[in-house]
Amino acid sequence: MKPPPNPGHPYHGREIALLTQHGKEMILAAVLDAALGCRVQRVGGFDTDRLGSFTRDIPRAGSQREAARRKALIGMEIAGLPLGLASEGAFGADPYLGAAPWNTEMVLLVDDLHGIEVVGLAQGPTRFAHRLTGDWLEAQRFAAEAGFPEHHLVVRPAHPEAPRIVKGLDSWAALERAFAHARAEADNGLVCLEHDLRAHAHPTRRGLIRRAAEDLRDKLLSRCPDCGAPGYWPVERLPGLPCADCGAPTREARAEVWACPRCDRRETRALAAVAADPGACDWCNP
Repeated sequence: MKPPPNPGHPYHGREIALLTQHGKEMILAAVLDAALGCRVQRVGGFDTDRLGSFTRDIPRAGSQREAARRKALIGMEIAGLPLGLASEGAFGADPYLGAAPWNTEMVLLVDDLHGIEVVGLAQGPTRFAHRLTGDWLEAQRFAAEAGFPEHHLVVRPAHPEAPRIVKGLDSWAALERAFAHARAEADNGLVCLEHDLRAHAHPTRRGLIRRAAEDLRDKLLSRCPDCGAPGYWPVERLPGLPCADCGAPTREARAEVWACPRCDRRETRALAAVAADPGACDWCNP
């Protein structure tokens, strides 16, 4: 008989509550169940859009992490479990030039067994576009550029903040009907089209959620040498790697600080690199 996966892990054989209504359980279970020997359990009975929606009709309260924590705790309460997962996304401009659409995904584990939280993160370019038009041909061009119908769309009349919203459009026939209806309702004859950013409607986002889950998995598999809690991971990078030419300290990292989320253990681990490229040196390359 094949041995059970990771029988020594604290989460082996345990259920982990996941409050979701957008199909995230398939992504998270595929990454975490086999690696940890756990079972990610989908929890229903609560409309997660009440905690904030990408269509802006319900604003999210608090930070991305606070919103994820709130979801996880609600799921744990409904399921009666001491372990909970939540996934929360954020969209905006890229952090480099501020020009490209960007998606940051967080998968948070709340662990009442150890009194800890562990966060998995991933970020990258995404599809996140809007168009205001009264021309069906232009709407078709926008939809094609947006990756429709694989990436679903949202339609509303008149302007981007109109409260009348049709979500989850995933076929050309449905999009054309919704566009015509919204244009007839609009007092200015215009229709706002945008990406539906919910996980089940956005394949690019699902890829980043998976990467965030993989980051969480790696952290949970790393256990504290002192107390055994999951999540023993680098929390800080220390600059000062010496320049290969002049030996001056640079802003390149020379070491990482590892820390446990549960106990006081911290250690500094030197990185493999012994010298920095002179191009990163403020003295050699001011």
